[in-house]
Amino acid sequence: MQVTEGNSTVLRRMTEFTELAVSKNPKEYSRKYIDESAERNAVTGYSPSISYKMDYNPENSVHKEFAAIADRELTGEDAVKNVVIVDLTTMDANDSCDAIKRAFSIIPSSEGDDSNTYTLSGNMKASGDIVFGTATSSDDWQTITFTEAE
Repeated sequence: MQVTEGNSTVLRRMTEFTELAVSKNPKEYSRKYIDESAERNAVTGYSPSISYKMDYNPENSVHKEFAAIADRELTGEDAVKNVVIVDLTTMDANDSCDAIKRAFSIIPSSEGDDSNTYTLSGNMKASGDIVFGTATSSDDWQTITFTEAE
């Protein structure tokens, strides 16, 4: 996920999450023609979301970004972060992997609901088009460089 560290923006690995569940949320159009017995359906779009839950670690820069959005009750573009999903199963000889990047609005829902540790949870909802590309890393995938496909 995109985090701000000093004066730079870094794509940092999202660690210490106990849930990251992707939902595609397809939008459908259905039509029933009188001369056909079955209804026709078509996918007309998607509204992807990712539900999240984490054991909050104040030393983790990704966690700090989520906490800042919740604590400051940020809205609009201030609550949007780029997320890159890297498919490590596609690694080639140059240690490059297929990846997709998308802006997501971070929508906090609850915090502190576990008696053993402090947790944060909510949803990330798509706030832009999907961008296809590749990712590389020089630090064992703790940070990445994303290159958009041509």
